[in-house]
Amino acid sequence: MAMATVLSRAQHGMDAPQVRVEVDISNGLPAFTIVGLPEAVVKESKDRVRAAIANCNFEMPAGRITVNLSPADLPKEGGRFDLPIALGILLASGQLPGANLECCELYGELSLSGEVRPVKGALLSALAASRVGHSLIVPPANAQEAQLVTQCRVAVATHLLEVAAHATQSRTLSFKAGESLPAATANALDLGDVRGQQHARRALEIAAAGQHSLLFIGPPGTGKSMLAQRLPGLLPPMSEQEALEVAAVRSICGAALRLDEWRIRPFRSPHHTASAIALVGGGAMPRPGEISLAHNGVLFLDELPEFGRRVLEVLREPMENGYITVSRAAQQLEFPASFQLIAAMNPCPCGYLGDSQGRCRCSLDKIEKYRARISGPVLDRLDMHVEVPRVAPHALHGEGAGIESSAVVAERVRCARELQSARQGKANARLGNREMTMHCRASRQAAAMLERATAALGLSARAHHRILRVARTIADLAGTDEIGENQVGEAIALRRFDRSRANGAVTPSPVSGG
Repeated sequence: MAMATVLSRAQHGMDAPQVRVEVDISNGLPAFTIVGLPEAVVKESKDRVRAAIANCNFEMPAGRITVNLSPADLPKEGGRFDLPIALGILLASGQLPGANLECCELYGELSLSGEVRPVKGALLSALAASRVGHSLIVPPANAQEAQLVTQCRVAVATHLLEVAAHATQSRTLSFKAGESLPAATANALDLGDVRGQQHARRALEIAAAGQHSLLFIGPPGTGKSMLAQRLPGLLPPMSEQEALEVAAVRSICGAALRLDEWRIRPFRSPHHTASAIALVGGGAMPRPGEISLAHNGVLFLDELPEFGRRVLEVLREPMENGYITVSRAAQQLEFPASFQLIAAMNPCPCGYLGDSQGRCRCSLDKIEKYRARISGPVLDRLDMHVEVPRVAPHALHGEGAGIESSAVVAERVRCARELQSARQGKANARLGNREMTMHCRASRQAAAMLERATAALGLSARAHHRILRVARTIADLAGTDEIGENQVGEAIALRRFDRSRANGAVTPSPVSGG
């Protein structure tokens, strides 16, 4: 009887628990058994491993081979265990020595010829391995993401024979520690391309400065999508930790690492036909959805009422908590989802409600049904509801003199974010109730104004707090410590739907003209 153990890691949500690949070779009829909750792809690895070992001119043991993936109660999936299983068999059969593979974790799917192919979640494995001081051997396609972890030593193996040569020390692999990467140059769309829409531009700047959610309401072609697409150009670059979190989510999904977007905040814009699972994540083996891919960045939902009501309702908890929990019968996984929601919608089904040319023919009943697709709880969680009216024809021409570029606005946003970071360590939109008591002090007149508005507009406690957070951001942009009447008044004016409901009206103010 002979045994060997090779280290690897599984992928379980945003964790990478260690897996000990234990191989036992004993006398008996030839058999190859894999135990330890393997999924179908893992069970099929025995055929890939058998062919790879034979095609690399090694001998497949003729006895009974038992592979235990420990811990036994952790589900194992994917082809990541092919390489450690093959090495375990070669070590247990005495064809290779194991001294040079101690404290080393192996990952890779094997082709029938022994070539090492990429796997998902290598970045998570590198993060976990660095915490315990282990080195990694990974396929070439996973090398870049693994080397993003500066404390981890990574070697690249293209073939099973290269790992075998490393074990025998006839040709050792070169282990290289990861290096911190500089932020990529943002190639964002410029806010200076947007003509007119001063009110909407101001709302976008406030949203960027405080990480607030924002809903644009206006007819087709007024620049709602243009404004949303330019938000990433106003946001400060991600920190190293935030960039690693974003890269880890992409790694789980199997998306390629793009160094030209390193530390640039993600911008996700799913189509309105997306399902609830596509948006929040799920599946038999749960994977992150769009809200997790937008972690630390922007999630843009265009044509908001066209999304299914059930799809929008699943956004309620992650908008508040910053994470999403996906529950299945056998497991419960948590994915990060701290995103900034920007949405856009038309004022009515045809899109031309309030048009000066009278093109809208929607009845009040149709308009109410259209807007009712967005539930009150979802609308209440949006910090700002801003109208985007049609731009006057004369404003569409010319060179745009006096229109601020993204760089100018981004500098004001950066100053406001630095002020918030020094004061409370987070953006204003993420302040809890206790923190608001400390950092959102309003003057007596401003507090009285907000109290009157809350009563007159019938605002919920959540809407009251969101107005106060937005007012805090407006004060930060102005460089004032105390929240005054001007800031509170502007924050109230930025919640258009609250004022419409208070007036008992469906029809907004005219959306034409500029």
